[in-house]
Amino acid sequence: MSALFLGIDGGGTKTAFVLIDEGGRLLAHHESTTSYYIEIGFDALRALLRDGVNAALRLAGVPASDIAHAFAGLPAHGEDSELFTTFDGLLTDVVPRSTVGNDMVCSWAGSLAGADGISLVAGTGSIAYGEWMGRGARCGGWGEVFGDEGSAHWLAREVLALFSRMADCRAEPGPLLGLVREHFELKHDLDLCGEINGSAARSELAQIARLATAAAQAGDVQARQLLVRAGDELAALAAGVARNLGLAGIQAVPVSYSGGVFAAGELVLGPLQAALARRLPGAMLKTPRFGPELGAALYAARLGGRPLSAEALGRLS
Repeated sequence: MSALFLGIDGGGTKTAFVLIDEGGRLLAHHESTTSYYIEIGFDALRALLRDGVNAALRLAGVPASDIAHAFAGLPAHGEDSELFTTFDGLLTDVVPRSTVGNDMVCSWAGSLAGADGISLVAGTGSIAYGEWMGRGARCGGWGEVFGDEGSAHWLAREVLALFSRMADCRAEPGPLLGLVREHFELKHDLDLCGEINGSAARSELAQIARLATAAAQAGDVQARQLLVRAGDELAALAAGVARNLGLAGIQAVPVSYSGGVFAAGELVLGPLQAALARRLPGAMLKTPRFGPELGAALYAARLGGRPLSAEALGRLS
């Protein structure tokens, strides 16, 4: 029987469970809610992972004992050394062989299909991870309080800040003003304080980032500038990984990407490309080959000692 590999791609908004075999066949795909332990707690995270794995196994019609290896990439993993043991134990009673790491690995393994290069993640949070000749390095991922530049949560904060400036006449009003009013159904602009302060969950707040794209598409120059800044911040993350890996002066360093912020398309990718030319000359911006969900499963196969062949990768495509 072909070996089976389970990938779990966690995130601030959703968690995906993917089961593949070594021949590159997709056997199951299941999605659940956020796996950000800081928001939901470890008990809820443990239950979410158990239920998600069982749902994937039911879809594929296989028992857990058939899983050769599972990899779970979870947000905030590695950012508190006292929690390593807690993270490591999340899947021990669910599948026989498993590894838990940071979700940045899922994005790298998916977007570059496990090849050397740098992956940018701009979902609810932001982070960059790369591997080069057997060495790995990360940059960013410091969280929403004092980091996560270029992420959806960061963009949402900037959208709300720009709205407040427009509402106060500190900034020239643009399409963003009406979009935020409509989104929150505001009777008075200051009602936004009640909508946001002390009540908005991280994952919910991140959804507001979409208004930056909508406003930019409607001709809002100031909203467009927010997306330009996001591209520059993300390029800085890629350059940080390159410095950590000693890639200065190396030409043709592949850089790929994943995450909801990139749904803005050229509004973000264009500024990112321009910023990479300044910050990391020679970088090659590459369209992601696979998403992070499949990346998690590909990494599970690698950890299990049976990385997918080129033929299997082609079938998975």
